[in-house]
Amino acid sequence: MAILLYKWLWTIATVLGTPSVTAEPAVAAHPLYVSVTEINHNVTDKTLEISCKIFTDDFEKGIAEVLKKKVDLINPSNKEEANKLVSEYISKHLNITADGKPLKLEFVGFEKEREVIWSYLQVSGVPNPPKKISVKNNILYETYESQINMMHVTVGGKRKSYKVSNPETDAVFEF
Repeated sequence: MAILLYKWLWTIATVLGTPSVTAEPAVAAHPLYVSVTEINHNVTDKTLEISCKIFTDDFEKGIAEVLKKKVDLINPSNKEEANKLVSEYISKHLNITADGKPLKLEFVGFEKEREVIWSYLQVSGVPNPPKKISVKNNILYETYESQINMMHVTVGGKRKSYKVSNPETDAVFEF
């Protein structure tokens, strides 16, 4: 019960507290399923730093449905296998293009924080701030018809946000 309450509070805070190109009411008759993806251009390291925040129970269910393997992300019996599954799932559901060039996401790792999993990825060799970042994000779409994926992209100190709702997958950020 506490997890459900936390999910509701986190979801409402995320949806209401985040500017979006499409303004829709945050009130629903059933629980909302939300992920948050952050993309930041790091000029010093010449990388794009990517993090995905997904509720643990939803993420485990998505991995089981797509990859046909059961995993405990809170207390994995095999951390290497858990890393592989998280990496494989994210790579199937998150595609990023910068200035028209598809980017190869490098999985860095994941960690748990209360009821969520933070997955970390990066793209090396991005020396100049991209002018246009296109994202295809269908995280947990096969698991939840009402899935919402929030995306925040920061380039040159400017932050832009967008939300896609299943079945919509594409967002474009221009700087």
